[in-house]
Amino acid sequence: MGADLLVVGLSHHTAPLDVREKLAYPEGALAAALAAVLELPSLGEAVILSTCNRVEVYAATRAELAASALPAAAGEVARFLASSRAFDAERLSRHLYEHTGPAAVRHVFRVAASLDSLVVGESQILGQLKSAWGAAAQAGSIGPLLGRCLERAFGVAKRVRSETAIARGGANVSSVAVELATRIFGELAGRQVLVVGAGKMSDLAARHLRADGAGAILVTNRSAEKAAELARKVDGVARPWAELPALLVACDIVISSTGATEPIVTAAMMKEVMKARRHRPIFVIDIAVPRDVDPKAGKLDGVYLFDVDDLAKVVAENLAERRKEADGAERIVLSEAAQFVGWLRAQGVVPTIKDLRERFTQVAQAEVERTLASGHAPGDQEIRLMAERIVNKLLHTPLMALKQGEGDEAEALVTAARRLFALPEERAAPAPMPAEPAADAGEAAETPAPRAAREKT
Repeated sequence: MGADLLVVGLSHHTAPLDVREKLAYPEGALAAALAAVLELPSLGEAVILSTCNRVEVYAATRAELAASALPAAAGEVARFLASSRAFDAERLSRHLYEHTGPAAVRHVFRVAASLDSLVVGESQILGQLKSAWGAAAQAGSIGPLLGRCLERAFGVAKRVRSETAIARGGANVSSVAVELATRIFGELAGRQVLVVGAGKMSDLAARHLRADGAGAILVTNRSAEKAAELARKVDGVARPWAELPALLVACDIVISSTGATEPIVTAAMMKEVMKARRHRPIFVIDIAVPRDVDPKAGKLDGVYLFDVDDLAKVVAENLAERRKEADGAERIVLSEAAQFVGWLRAQGVVPTIKDLRERFTQVAQAEVERTLASGHAPGDQEIRLMAERIVNKLLHTPLMALKQGEGDEAEALVTAARRLFALPEERAAPAPMPAEPAADAGEAAETPAPRAAREKT
């Protein structure tokens, strides 16, 4: 018995964008979702990681459950994901993966080290994982086991970045988006760019745009204060959210990443925008999940719409350059995961160790008190008798188990006893005495009679 770890979720490896965006949890919905997860019968701890490329539940089973409860716990989480996001359970099952025990630890460490990311080596996932950890801590859904696992995962990510060059260049989804814009337009100088949203992804995109020489950078966001703050960082201009259609008409490049749950740019809006632009081409990179731009807008003439899945093609070209570094990072992850799993297994025997120590201490103290009860200093003989009583009492139960064991159980008990107490190799049992051969008639005549018989003759 004892808590164990599991991961249930989906990612860009297993699910297309239209599935991921429906499963994504808005930041404001995390607290309620975490509370609902903790109501599942098998779970005692939980963290929900929801990004543009993955939705995963990291969980720990209740301490009183056996390891055999892990499959049931994984099933509970899968059903929760379907019901909480109003998604067909059978369809969802085709995209979900499950990791339990050591495999769950390795997966968490790989995610933290950005080895499972769309852009291998990107830095955003670590911040997103820390944010998920913080949300779980605030919701009270994280405990000692999952907390320890994630803290170690953060350490693994730091080690990977310091010991390998996997993060060289700081590639991420935002930088790949800007790279794609550069490929299409050539130099960005003189191009007017619109950044929609003012969160982390928009911030990164704006910084990359500025570094790559973009002309005027306009920023719009529902929060005017946040738009103004981002604009100051990149020497841009903040514009009111209400002007979004007009801004789309004025700009050639649009990078959008908001937290909206529904498209903020509809196909009808984009149709009017293209009329006003006189069908002058517009390049739109939608890196939000759920998507900010209705996919139907991308079918209009002159609209070049790319989403996060489209960026995978650009990423594939960069992946080969990072593969050698990724191999080194994988070795670090495997080593760290093995160490953590060893620690985890050790925690499972702690209660038994504690009970053994208490039991042995009780027996020893009781015999010491018995020996001292006479009121005088015990002599050598009394001390030897005390030691013998202690040994007899401590060995009584295990010896009875060894004697009463049968078959495979008996063999397992003997093996365990020899290993636990470092006994020498088991000696072969003494061979039985051979039976004496029967004597024939000739031999019997020559055999002297017993003494009693001779005395009677």
